[in-house]
Amino acid sequence: MLLIPAIDLKDGHCVRLVQGDMDQSTTFGEDPAAMARKWVDLGARRLHLVDLNGAFAGVPKNYTAIKAILKEVGDDVPVQLGGGIRDLDTIEKYIDGGLRYVIIGTAAVKNPGFLRDACSAFGGHIIVGLDAKDGKVATDGWSKLTGHEVIDLAKKFEDWGVESIIYTDIGRDGMLTGINIEATVKLAQALTIPVIASGGLSGMEDIEKLCAVQEEGIEGVICGRAIYTGALDFAAAQARADALSG
Repeated sequence: MLLIPAIDLKDGHCVRLVQGDMDQSTTFGEDPAAMARKWVDLGARRLHLVDLNGAFAGVPKNYTAIKAILKEVGDDVPVQLGGGIRDLDTIEKYIDGGLRYVIIGTAAVKNPGFLRDACSAFGGHIIVGLDAKDGKVATDGWSKLTGHEVIDLAKKFEDWGVESIIYTDIGRDGMLTGINIEATVKLAQALTIPVIASGGLSGMEDIEKLCAVQEEGIEGVICGRAIYTGALDFAAAQARADALSG
């Protein structure tokens, strides 16, 4: 079970949002590369970056910070990034710069042709981020709820060759109310590609619950606010996950 620290980038700083609201952000660090190094030194085996400005603007906005992170840790651990990725040139630029995985969210739902092209051109590097509430997919920084069922879309994307699915319960994200284990397991059972859990991680109990169901196809979990506030000791949690997964 991979515990994947999230580094959310806004105006070049590390922040956390509450339920995706840019007006409810807490700054946790001014130096993203130093933050990335901290998590790797504590045992992270993958990092999750989000270009928040990019997600809302539809184009990359924190490239300098992302480049600094890749320079700092790129050879040590794989890095995945989402936010503002809407064209193949952007994907190529990031992968050439050392990024391992590109996460496509809103564009996967709104422009499926782009996702198919991305999977074809950059096989093995494309992850889809599906954000959902009550089983329905949301887009545009969670501001719009679509009529699409999560499982139906995920199955289609699996057929196109995406590497994995990050599933976020947006009703829980940033709220420390616990991962939606039931919905995550249901999705993982419907797919053969791995699912990464996200949204609401609150403490060690969530890690233990996820480890208990990881055989269903859950590869990892995104760790956000809990590791920044101290609600979860990252190094201890990864060690516990390794012991349970052993």
